[in-house]
Amino acid sequence: MTASYFTGDREYFPGIGRIQYEGRGSDNPLAFKFYDANRKVGERTMAEHLRFAVCYWHTFCARGADPFGDDTQRFPWDDAPDPMRAAHQRMDAAFEFFTKLGTPYYCFHDRDMAPEGSSIAHSENNLAAMVELAAQRQQSTGMKLLWGTANLFSHPRYMNGAATNPDFAVVTHAAAQVKAALDATVALGGENYVFWGGREGYASLLNTNTQRELEHLARFLHAARDYGRSIGFTGTFLIEPKPMEPCKHQYDFDAQTVIGFLRHFDLDGDFKLNIEANHATLAGHSFAHELQMCTDAGLLGSIDANRGDPQNGWDTDQFATDLYDAVHAMLVILANGGLGHGGLNFDAKVRRESVDLEDIFIGHIGSMDTFARALEAAFAIVDNGALNAYKLDRYSSFDSGDGAAFTRGALDLTALRDLAIAGGEPAHTSGRQEWCENVINQFL
Repeated sequence: MTASYFTGDREYFPGIGRIQYEGRGSDNPLAFKFYDANRKVGERTMAEHLRFAVCYWHTFCARGADPFGDDTQRFPWDDAPDPMRAAHQRMDAAFEFFTKLGTPYYCFHDRDMAPEGSSIAHSENNLAAMVELAAQRQQSTGMKLLWGTANLFSHPRYMNGAATNPDFAVVTHAAAQVKAALDATVALGGENYVFWGGREGYASLLNTNTQRELEHLARFLHAARDYGRSIGFTGTFLIEPKPMEPCKHQYDFDAQTVIGFLRHFDLDGDFKLNIEANHATLAGHSFAHELQMCTDAGLLGSIDANRGDPQNGWDTDQFATDLYDAVHAMLVILANGGLGHGGLNFDAKVRRESVDLEDIFIGHIGSMDTFARALEAAFAIVDNGALNAYKLDRYSSFDSGDGAAFTRGALDLTALRDLAIAGGEPAHTSGRQEWCENVINQFL
């Protein structure tokens, strides 16, 4: 045990030191097989490409409960006599875990870090006290905050939404929480701030004015943006799309819905998207599709790296171990030029049946290895160039002549019709999907 692992007065993960890279030949479950933080892939190290972050909520606040059963996991940081003492212990355990795992970033909701008090002022004081401690822990460990956010979905007051609630009094409480969470994010040097609209949606159109709710959501986001800028927040505001669950219809259903909303309400200059893999699949899309929509719009901000179970219709938040899925994601990220100030946050939890402390390490190690291997494969695919060359060739008819004129907007509908007559029936050209898929497999 060294000081770099441990900042409190107690060790919460005894017997586990810093997780080391041992290579693919290792059979040590507490070692990286592919993630070597300092290894160069192109011009950047793996750590610089991937910008891994640990989430506070699933990792230190979840205890294995599900809708049909109580907690199954018993963690030593929960054995405190009062909520604030428990929050202190949880933070000590969190920073010990961060430093032993070796991730550069973490993320949190306000209620993960500090318990809600009996009043707004009490809640703000609780959070301020924990932020002061987090700042000390960051200073002593070198950890950084990828993003902060406010939990605007768990409390019963938010049963009909937060910023979209039909009761203005609830909106004011949501604003108070966001103000405090923004203050906390700025105090801790957070590089982004996230809005996850867990209950920003509706269950029935019969009692809902969707136009007013969307306008109120936009007004709320403008106010949050303006306050954040006024206190010196220079980072990116992020919205995390999610379909359904718990609402019948979410206003932030998927990436394209959010992109349209941001552009309609003139928010796309300050806001980007935080894409979660499991939310993508719940919306009926692939993880890579959602990333691609954001990249095309210039609005890819950050990523919640996890996966769902195709046999379950809810947000299972499992650790990402699907290499094929991760390679497709990394191809889009590389084409985007990387994640910028975003990162790969493991919004994932060990299974209800995984009750050992080391299981938390093993889940993170497996996902970090998955994305490290995917980075290597995706970089090799890009470097090979065959896939990109074929894609460029497939659209080459728009690069010159009449195709280029159409792209410039120089041809009207009548001109296009005349060209169809002159050109005759187009060639029957293969899309070569099977070849494209085989190219991916070749590098795995």
